[in-house]
Amino acid sequence: MKRLSVRAQNVLKELAVELKGEQPPKGNWSPSRELLWALTAERLATTRNCGPHTMREIVEWAQGCGVTIKPVIPPGGSLSQMWSELIANASAGSLTSAEIAGALQRSIRRKSARIPIAFQIILVKILLSSFE
Repeated sequence: MKRLSVRAQNVLKELAVELKGEQPPKGNWSPSRELLWALTAERLATTRNCGPHTMREIVEWAQGCGVTIKPVIPPGGSLSQMWSELIANASAGSLTSAEIAGALQRSIRRKSARIPIAFQIILVKILLSSFE
């Protein structure tokens, strides 16, 4: 199994402290399986210094260790397709906060300033109610 980059190790060290209370050593380090099981794509996406490349590296490395970290929003496809799927999920009552965060983060990464009105209405309803 290939080694993690220094950036990926630093992201995981930060998460080890936050999620598990572990104090990783300085220098090269490999995360525990317990930490990998505790990771979520949403948590990785919101961690400082964890961009799309680092996140992909960590997810692939965890997969090599036998731990699957499912993406919040499946990669690929257009932003309009992603918004359509999220609006459909919201209409069906199966939209999660992780999906919302992932969609907004993906939109930000792609520097899109357009969020469909239907999704904005959903966000307002969520913010005005007790969502999850």
